[in-house]
Amino acid sequence: MTLSSVDFEFMAHAFRLAERGLYTTMPNPRVGCVLVKDGQVIAEGWHVRAGEAHAEVNALTAARDSAVHDGARGATAYVSLEPCSHTGKTGPCSQALIDAGIARLVYGMEDPNPLVSGNGIAMVRAAGIQVDGPVLEEDARVLNPGFVRRMERKLPYVRCKMAMSIDGRTAMASGESKWITGPKARADVQRLRARSCAIISGVDSILQDNASLTVRVDELGLPNAEEAAAKQPLRVILDSQLRTPRTALMFKQFTPILLVHNGKVEAEQLQGWPDFVELIALPGKDGRIDLNALLRELARRHCNEVLVEAGATLSGSFLRRGLLDEIIMYMAPKLLGNNALPLFGLPLDTMSAALSLKIKDIRAVGRDWRITAVPDTEY
Repeated sequence: MTLSSVDFEFMAHAFRLAERGLYTTMPNPRVGCVLVKDGQVIAEGWHVRAGEAHAEVNALTAARDSAVHDGARGATAYVSLEPCSHTGKTGPCSQALIDAGIARLVYGMEDPNPLVSGNGIAMVRAAGIQVDGPVLEEDARVLNPGFVRRMERKLPYVRCKMAMSIDGRTAMASGESKWITGPKARADVQRLRARSCAIISGVDSILQDNASLTVRVDELGLPNAEEAAAKQPLRVILDSQLRTPRTALMFKQFTPILLVHNGKVEAEQLQGWPDFVELIALPGKDGRIDLNALLRELARRHCNEVLVEAGATLSGSFLRRGLLDEIIMYMAPKLLGNNALPLFGLPLDTMSAALSLKIKDIRAVGRDWRITAVPDTEY
């Protein structure tokens, strides 16, 4: 495989195109495609939303609509993810590229979907077309952490979002927590929600905050805010004993809610819920809810990225069990004092029991700071 700096530049451009589908492609992957002829971009496309044309087809359509370049014949196609080889809601993109007469395919990473997984590349090669890749594979994986995790491990990619004071507290002893951070940090959280397939919270958070757990158009701060909020994430409430009040604010918006209990509730507690509310039992050995089973269930429902927005106890349970892939902490320039509640419920007594994190990013968000960390498995 012989690659030039130009190949990397065009692939990076395909990644930027893929990012335009950040909030709208779920449960499909975000994909970008650039068609290049004689060193010039002749057309481009990205996957906008599930059920519609894929990135390659959008790029080929743009090239065909241009009378200047004789379509895509003889062009090089730079695609962030291996072109699909199967027919779902749309036809196979590998065949579309072959039919368009491209001369070369450069791909970012192999598709982890077992329905594709090398088959698209093989189809293009079998048609006598030069294929090069993977190119910038790690960057390609970063575009779709949830899709990759779901295909490879049958689990979603799980983020946990927490807001804290500079002394590491998340709420007052009474449970009061509105608002620790400022409006820009809260808008950033809205964007985390918008890119997620599901939001997990606990009944205690609902009882305390009465949150709706929805994506709000007016707080997103995005040029495509209406489009980003069009498909609301599945709201998942962990409620072992079904204590969620039926008057809760989250029931005012008629988008899907999954109420998860431990299977030891009275029959009448299971009756009379709105049509958009589904109840399932996922009992754990401790009388609580089996969090591993929950994540497998969400993956089965095609959830790619999942956001945990919960209190210290539930968030700590995910962390202790090694179920968090990423932690995003918003730190406000405030001191809440000794009596306030800690960030995570971690009953640790010795320094050797401490959980180590690896900081991936720190940046200012308004007056607050956003810290992105991942579990440090090498520490």
